Amino acid sequence: MLTGVKWDAKLMSTTPDSYKPIGYPDVAPYLVVSDAQATLDFVKAVFGSDPMRVHTDDNDNIVHAEARIGDSVVMIGQMPGGPDALVHIYVPDPDETFGRAIDAGALEIDPLRDRADGDRRGGVKDKNGTQWFFARAII
Repeated sequence: MLTGVKWDAKLMSTTPDSYKPIGYPDVAPYLVVSDAQATLDFVKAVFGSDPMRVHTDDNDNIVHAEARIGDSVVMIGQMPGGPDALVHIYVPDPDETFGRAIDAGALEIDPLRDRADGDRRGGVKDKNGTQWFFARAII
């Protein structure tokens, strides 16, 4: 049962003919993690993103949260022992973003470098096991 909900009603508004909240993309990654607050703290440290919505249960555990990164919404659910996730994000400066992720406690899993596919990209893993790949098109 959800007991605590923190959100801004303006973020959830829709137009009469809309099938989604205004400003939401058609597809949003959903991260299932063992510690949702740690993921919210990570996206705050790396992207400056504050939570848009946070739903908690009777024990004040986060069962669903959302944060905006750029033009996308990332949804986060808490489930200890849940699957690892991977997120690929295009950012204006992958070097800076990669550095902030390392500073926030992430481990480098794929060095940041120019790739044959036309991206400058590198990957990190946060303490929940989520892999984050930061990229910028360079061609």
